[in-house]
Amino acid sequence: MSEFIYQEPFPIECDKTQYRLLTKEYVKIVECDGRRILKVDPKGIELLAREAYTDVSFYLRPAHLEQLRHILEDPEASDNDKFVAYTMLLNQTVAAEGELPTCQDTGTAICIGKKGENVFTGADDAECIARGAYEAYKERNLRYSQVVPFTMTEEKNSGTNLPAQIDLYADKGNEYKFLFITKGGGSANKTFLYQQTKALLNEKSLLEFFRSKLMDLGTSACPPYHLAVCIGGTSAEMCLATVKKASAGYLDQLPTSGNEGGRCFRDLEWEQKILQICRESGIGAQFGGKYLVHDVRVIRAPRHAASCPVAIGVSCSADRNIKAKDLTPDQIAKITKILQDDLTVEGDLRRQLSADIRRLQQINCYRGVRHRRNLPVRGQRTKTNARTRKGKKITIGAIRDKTQRRLAAKG
Repeated sequence: MSEFIYQEPFPIECDKTQYRLLTKEYVKIVECDGRRILKVDPKGIELLAREAYTDVSFYLRPAHLEQLRHILEDPEASDNDKFVAYTMLLNQTVAAEGELPTCQDTGTAICIGKKGENVFTGADDAECIARGAYEAYKERNLRYSQVVPFTMTEEKNSGTNLPAQIDLYADKGNEYKFLFITKGGGSANKTFLYQQTKALLNEKSLLEFFRSKLMDLGTSACPPYHLAVCIGGTSAEMCLATVKKASAGYLDQLPTSGNEGGRCFRDLEWEQKILQICRESGIGAQFGGKYLVHDVRVIRAPRHAASCPVAIGVSCSADRNIKAKDLTPDQIAKITKILQDDLTVEGDLRRQLSADIRRLQQINCYRGVRHRRNLPVRGQRTKTNARTRKGKKITIGAIRDKTQRRLAAKG
């Protein structure tokens, strides 16, 4: 019998995602029993979820926009392909204003999270994520698509776009990582599972299989697609989940070869073969042409000897997915060091400002005089809008009757 080997199923080699800093609040490092614990305020998780679902509803990543531009610049693209790409770029220009979303089907809110063992929130994280999704859909007037059943045949719209699909997993370390997706009905309906056998695993059979099955995609889910394929899987549900993550680009940094531990990997050769099949299909971006898909991800996974599940799925042209994570302890330490070493903050800043104001008053310059009289300094319209500096307004009573005014003056 072989020796014990534990293999991380999806060994992401590096993360090339460019993140934007949302806030420096809600996270801090605490020491507990000799361990550095990343303590996350639940309000931070709500904020993260709300911003993530807002961003994916109105904006597209630069890489996706560049792929649309590439269609316009490709001399082999059909007029139909270019029409679709141009229309989608115009649509995205409107969506980026933040009023009308990229797609009217604002989708099911999905969140996949990996929580490190040294991360503490003290709350039901799934509830926090759901509340963030609720707030995003309510505040940004996004369509509610979820229906809830009361009996087998009776159901109604939830009116909140809840429930969300939230899958949280335990991980090592002290990082909290997320993948947020809004999956519309069109692309979700173009997810297929085929239970095959080892007989499929030769080049001729695979080519025939994909030439046949890829026609099932059609155009109803709004191509050009980001196409994902998973061959193998320790279960059917693992195969399908892999396709969902791969279609979002979440597994792009997998290794490109397998090993004895059974790690999943990307097959770059078959990605190009399937991409060529899609281009030769003639379906194109909805009305005929070359661009049924932008790109293809093929993931090969371990399997039970008696079965070979194959899953096919897409992310539609709205491509609504976004990665997020909390600041790591190292990042928090770097920010703290910059604040301590390079910036003047809190008490030191207040003392410096007070000293600067005293100096201006001592040299009797215009700004110093304004400070001495407790008036605005920066040139605001002081007659009506300087109330903060002048203090609370005092109403002086007036005697309107002339006789009363004369008597008051004599008195």
